Amino acid sequence: MPAALITARSRSDVATTVRHLTAALQRRGITLFATIDHGAGARGVGLELPDEVVLVFGNPAAGTPLMRADPRAGLDLPLRILVWSGDDGTQVAFRDPQTMAEDFGLAGQAGTLAGLRGVLDALVAEVSG
Repeated sequence: MPAALITARSRSDVATTVRHLTAALQRRGITLFATIDHGAGARGVGLELPDEVVLVFGNPAAGTPLMRADPRAGLDLPLRILVWSGDDGTQVAFRDPQTMAEDFGLAGQAGTLAGLRGVLDALVAEVSG
């Protein structure tokens, strides 16, 4: 079974990493559904939290067959990448979509899940060098 959480270090700060990832998604024609800025949300209510942003993105042509095979796959779709500032610099992380095969009975969708993992790996490689 693949590791559920994949983490890498970015070579840039959070804001720059988010800009690079957003541009990479756009170049690939992948829809960015939402940008959730947890740090800004915390600061908005008077709390402290280092920069932390979640990008929610996907391609309905890839995700829809997975949800048709098992609607529960919608819990993990669209895909997400977390970018945060920590003691070791800026980090990026995502859940390996291949774990959905066992979690949601998607063994017959191994090719699609591997493709999603490949996209996530490529996106993280662009910001981690």
